[in-house]
Amino acid sequence: MNAPDGNRTILRAPVEVIHAEELRRLVAKDDAPAPAGWRLSPRAVRAFIVGDDRLGVKRKFHGDDALIDRCIVTLMSDRGLLLVGEPGTAKSMLSELLAAAISGTSGCSIQGTAGTTEEQIRYGWNYALLLAEGPSPRALVAGPMMVAMRAGWLCRFEEVTRVQPEIQDSLISLMSEKVIRVPELDGEPATVQAARGFNLLATANLRDRGVHEMSSALKRRFNFETVRPIRDRRLEAQLIREQTQALLARAQVEVEFRPDVVDLLVTAFHDLREGVTAEGVVVERPAAVMSSAEAVSVGYAACLDAHYFGDGTVDGGHVARQLIGTVLKDNPDDGKKLRHYFDVIVKQRAHQGGGAAAQWKRVFDARRELDR
Repeated sequence: MNAPDGNRTILRAPVEVIHAEELRRLVAKDDAPAPAGWRLSPRAVRAFIVGDDRLGVKRKFHGDDALIDRCIVTLMSDRGLLLVGEPGTAKSMLSELLAAAISGTSGCSIQGTAGTTEEQIRYGWNYALLLAEGPSPRALVAGPMMVAMRAGWLCRFEEVTRVQPEIQDSLISLMSEKVIRVPELDGEPATVQAARGFNLLATANLRDRGVHEMSSALKRRFNFETVRPIRDRRLEAQLIREQTQALLARAQVEVEFRPDVVDLLVTAFHDLREGVTAEGVVVERPAAVMSSAEAVSVGYAACLDAHYFGDGTVDGGHVARQLIGTVLKDNPDDGKKLRHYFDVIVKQRAHQGGGAAAQWKRVFDARRELDR
């Protein structure tokens, strides 16, 4: 049963809506030169993403600030930008932030899949009008690339390497000539030339199944930037706290998610991601992606578990139950690796004494979930 319109809530608003006040503040204060077609100057785009305390703009991307500078410079050039990296390293979030700051909208996007067609990228037709009138501008349905070219926006292409190679290569002429030709039409509307400000911002995961190698010709049209996992545990803990609190606020859920439990979550993820603990003990890395995004998901799920099935205080047991599900979802063999981690690392920490031992004991108590 559908809820009445007055009771509907948006699960996730676009970046430009979530941060609309910050964007307005940046536009008002921005007096630096901006490329043609850009809503903000490069300096203001950078401030929107990495934060500016003077303007009350919060940091949104936790990572390499120099990477942001290189991305912005690329998007001012005649080459596209391709963000590559492990799944869950915030490539999509970064592309949304860049598009929202530069073009004012992050919604001009293509989701790459094995079934993505050229029509979904360039243009298609309203077939009822096509049959009634023949090819006409009125019957033309602009795809995201055509919309972006007309408006002078960034077009986001998610998971470009999931698209079949022959469809990928249809981007070569678009990126070189910055024009879309519609041979079915006669006259001037048959050519759509890109307005200044247009560029292509794509993402690609390195580990996903179904990845197609890009042709060398297409690669030459992009500058590649690698988005790496967060190495700084303090920074990752801050990210998890901030993003989990934002998710909880959206869900109108209040729980106690103490710093020691957040640190425990970060420690477990770093152990399994790096294959070695802070103490130098080697552990087998699971095949599952142990990214910061997954850590946020585990933290959020642990908070919901504590709220709805506990007393509202998140502990190591809540984290462990969600962690087990995350690790085991990809490869059954990861169960052996996780048992070893519990039996060697978690058990030792649960018995080593100190304030953290109690939480690690709750983690170890959840080991029985692995044997069910």
